[in-house]
Amino acid sequence: QLQLVESGGGSVEPGGSLRLSCAASGDLLKHYAIGWFRRAPGKEREGVACVSKSGEILNYADPVKGRFTISRDSAKSTVYLQMNNLRPEDTATYYCGALLSFTDFICMMSDPNFGWWGQGTQVTVSS
Repeated sequence: QLQLVESGGGSVEPGGSLRLSCAASGDLLKHYAIGWFRRAPGKEREGVACVSKSGEILNYADPVKGRFTISRDSAKSTVYLQMNNLRPEDTATYYCGALLSFTDFICMMSDPNFGWWGQGTQVTVSS
């Protein structure tokens, strides 16, 4: 059973950086595309970025393009989200989710089959 654990959140000032990690035990992660999502207070969950099972196909939401980078380290069964130039509107609880993938394809964050959600990690951007 795939289990995801997020870490790396914290409080930073605008313009700062954080790196989030989404770790899985064992080597099950290789079968899944992984997406990062966030939910701000009073708002619905939104997709941030996702990476295909190979790590070669990336997809980003428009608000984070050029600032966030998603990557995966298969040896460590971990997916990262490097967040630079953070803004107050990036404040949210960040979650990673998995999408079972039989082939390598661009993952759409709107795909309803994302699941195996982690517990989330809080990111707060304020001065």
